[in-house]
Amino acid sequence: MDVASLLARRRMTRSFDGSPVELDWLVGACETALLAPTAGHSAGVHLSVVGHEHVGEYLEVATDPEWRERSARYAGWARAGGLVLVSSSVSAYLGRYGEPDKAAAGLAVRDNWPVPYWHGDAAMATMALLLLVEEAGLGAGLWGAFRNVGAVRDWAGLGDDELFATVFVGSPDGRDRPSASLARAVPTRAERVRTIP
Repeated sequence: MDVASLLARRRMTRSFDGSPVELDWLVGACETALLAPTAGHSAGVHLSVVGHEHVGEYLEVATDPEWRERSARYAGWARAGGLVLVSSSVSAYLGRYGEPDKAAAGLAVRDNWPVPYWHGDAAMATMALLLLVEEAGLGAGLWGAFRNVGAVRDWAGLGDDELFATVFVGSPDGRDRPSASLARAVPTRAERVRTIP
């Protein structure tokens, strides 16, 4: 399948059927996803694979009882076949951009980055993984790093890495509720592309 077709059919999955994803396949997909660009060849993005049997444990750490009680999507997330934590080592980028061939940019200091490459690289690896999952006929959903981040980092043993996102992977069960965000009026794709004269 061509990339344009993968992009056109890819959707976020938030409800899975409970069947495990083959761990060796998921590890291999992660290794392939890391072919995505990496600024300065810093290689600072890490993908941590969590098997099906630990998805519930992850959700216990990443959420709180009140959220689990009121969330209409919690049960669907909990049936994921596995997940991948996407993180990046800021120190890998600061160190790389302090090396002689990059030092002139002044980016060996974290506060000097207007747009941190470690986030961009993490996003590219995540998108690559989402497309690989789609190509394999599975579903994937992105869980942003905005809740209980410190606890998740500790649970996963990420050390000093910054958590970018978690990708839930598995077989969709067909009961996914579309995001309410899809009902928003937004500019078309054509309206968001322009040519500079």
